Amino acid sequence: MPFPLRGTPPRVNTRMAPSKESLDRLKIDRTAEPAAKPLGPRVAGIVAAVVVLGGVIWWFQRPKPAAVRTAVAREISSTGGSRTLLNASGYVTARRLATVSSKVTGRVLDVLIEEGMKVEEGQILAHLDVTNTEASLRLAEAQLDSARSGLAETQAQLDFSSRNLARTRSLAATKNVSEADLDQAKTDTDSLAARLARQQADVTVAERQVAIWKQQVDDAIIRAPFSGVVVAKSAQPGEMISPVSAGGGFTRTGICTIVDMKSLEVEVDVSESYINRVAAGQPVSVTLDSYPDSKIGAKVIAIVPTADRQKATVRVRVGFDQLDARILPDMGLKVAFQSNEAPTPASHAIVVPQSAVRRADNRDIVWVVRDGRVERRAVTVQSSQGQETTLAAGVNAGEEIVTEGPVDLTEGARITENQP
Repeated sequence: MPFPLRGTPPRVNTRMAPSKESLDRLKIDRTAEPAAKPLGPRVAGIVAAVVVLGGVIWWFQRPKPAAVRTAVAREISSTGGSRTLLNASGYVTARRLATVSSKVTGRVLDVLIEEGMKVEEGQILAHLDVTNTEASLRLAEAQLDSARSGLAETQAQLDFSSRNLARTRSLAATKNVSEADLDQAKTDTDSLAARLARQQADVTVAERQVAIWKQQVDDAIIRAPFSGVVVAKSAQPGEMISPVSAGGGFTRTGICTIVDMKSLEVEVDVSESYINRVAAGQPVSVTLDSYPDSKIGAKVIAIVPTADRQKATVRVRVGFDQLDARILPDMGLKVAFQSNEAPTPASHAIVVPQSAVRRADNRDIVWVVRDGRVERRAVTVQSSQGQETTLAAGVNAGEEIVTEGPVDLTEGARITENQP
């Protein structure tokens, strides 16, 4: 071994060798496995994210509701197969119609009705100004009171004269008074009796005068002559009204016009050449021009026994079997005079707009709306006329059907109403 140089101190190793326990603690234990983390929350989060993402994608890519226009299927009825002998045109007329006026001339104070109002018989329609009439009535009543007072006075005088005549006759029987006094007593009694009779007549005249003025006051109250509906209002408060025409003046001749709606019937002019096809009691089918799909039963009331030589027609009156609220005076209509043979059973059909019927798979279909979605329905077309189609089967009355919409409608597609 080498020797240290002279004069150099020897090195001393101060580091100690590690012990075995220290070295054992520094070793990595490979036998212990790390704790595994749970996968449930992680999977649930992933699934939730996928669902949300899918919902967002569906929301932005979802099919939009189809914009369509719809209509309601309606039912029509046929009265059956009665044979029609004659067709004609006519009008609705009222057998009971009146323009209500007053009995006296006066200024309208108020009008209590309007067009379309129903009135009952005796109902007050308007009032006239009765200021002058009431003044005359009060004067007549005062004159009646004066006549009655004079009558009472004369009656008292007559009673006294009658008693005086009786006494005079007693005295004349005993010759205590002269014949002249007896004649004077008789004359006074007869004169008072005559005056009493005249005053009784004056009282009667005064009573009649009071009755006349009371009637004129009552005549200023205009009442409905019968129950009906007001169809025209002819006067306003402040206007003058008179029962007679005032020429070119501003005086009205009526307050209103009332129609008894229960007296409506049909008036038809039938050509002379075909009047032999009409008879009293014959069944008639009436169709109002305003409601061409509805037929109303009626029958012939009478054939007016005269002809219009200028038009070569005969007037026929037709009465309704049952009045309908849709029937109004002066409405135009068509009538079909039927034969008296037994009619065939009535039939029913459904009418829809022609645009609602489509062709698919060699069949006629319509799209029926149910809860905001469309349902395909096969139908049987009976006939088409104008803008309407009559269906024999497939659709019920009152169902909502699509009339306009996209051509690619599918079963169950959502729709929204497209306002015109």
